[in-house]
Amino acid sequence: MAELDLGSVRAFVAVADNRHFGEAAAQLGITQQAVSKRVARLESTVGSVLLSRLRAGTGLSRAGEVFLPHARALLAAADHALVALSGRDRPLRVDVLDTRLASADLVREFYAAADRPAVDIVTSTGLQAARPALKAGAIDAAFARLTGAVGDGVRGIPAHVERTLVVVGRGHPLAGRDRVGMAELAGATAWMPGNAPDSEWAEFWDEVSAAFGVRIDTTGPNFGYEHFVGGIAADTDRIGFIGEQCRVPDHPDVVRVAITPPFPAYPWSVLWHPDNGHALLPDLVEHVRRRFRARDLAGAWLPEGDRAAFLR
Repeated sequence: MAELDLGSVRAFVAVADNRHFGEAAAQLGITQQAVSKRVARLESTVGSVLLSRLRAGTGLSRAGEVFLPHARALLAAADHALVALSGRDRPLRVDVLDTRLASADLVREFYAAADRPAVDIVTSTGLQAARPALKAGAIDAAFARLTGAVGDGVRGIPAHVERTLVVVGRGHPLAGRDRVGMAELAGATAWMPGNAPDSEWAEFWDEVSAAFGVRIDTTGPNFGYEHFVGGIAADTDRIGFIGEQCRVPDHPDVVRVAITPPFPAYPWSVLWHPDNGHALLPDLVEHVRRRFRARDLAGAWLPEGDRAAFLR
């Protein structure tokens, strides 16, 4: 029986998550050519084509869809084995979804307040990836959207409410406005290619769409924030939404417009598994608990499930 190479499996999962070989290479810290070689080696080993290379991006073949959950489980088990060997003195591993988001700011605040403890930042596609990683011990904490019981024994508490802003190109009719109400955006199309399919954040924006009549367009490969702001700058019809703390690249032809209440707000929670014995984990959870302010909900629109979770 052929043996699987973990590096090849990790490259496959990275491409499946990012839908793009270049983004996967950036995530893994290797070249795009190396990612391609690893995926090709894996496909040769399993005897199936796992990825469909299309003009619009990279998707999963039928074999890839079957293999992906097993690949994730394999990597989680390998990471858990390394964690078990490394002991409690290893850095605290925290999944922030993306280093440009408010979640990374929360960890930076903890890092500064706790006198620079050993912390490793991890990025992922959200709750679907974080849940098994928390259970396996591959990560110690994760920031995600959580409206109820997450399963696998994982716990969570409210961490932060982050208001959203509208971004438009300088040629858009809203470019000269300081603020806009969500009612005025009904019928507009918001381009958000970074919304990972079937993620908790994609679901959040589906609920925003249903509540305010804004169409959410996730088409096109997610080439990163530079491509996103460039696309917004070049379009006089589309809008985009970003978190107030999201550090998107500056662009001379992109304008940020505040949203008047009620404004959609990102509901961040911190998640962890109670069996995790890392010495720094209780400090991080307590730091988040102390800094969370329910009054930040004032003016914020949240789906009913999120609001109930943040007020209980």
